[in-house]
Amino acid sequence: MGFQLGKLLVTLGIIIIAAGFLIMLGSRFSPLGLGRLPGDLAIKGQHWSLYFPIVTCLAISLVLTAIIWLISFFTRR
Repeated sequence: MGFQLGKLLVTLGIIIIAAGFLIMLGSRFSPLGLGRLPGDLAIKGQHWSLYFPIVTCLAISLVLTAIIWLISFFTRR
């Protein structure tokens, strides 16, 4: 069991690193427009600004949950 858990953690790590590199490339290379989805909050004041990508966070969470669920589903005995 320990070996399988190790393989799962390495696989998840690779997926997370790949996602990190895609996010670092920026929104101009992003096919989904992450960070600019409708529903992301952007508030600008005179001397400050606040940006909270709530819908982007929800979308990423949904995708990661689906990936983890699929891995779990296919590794069950």
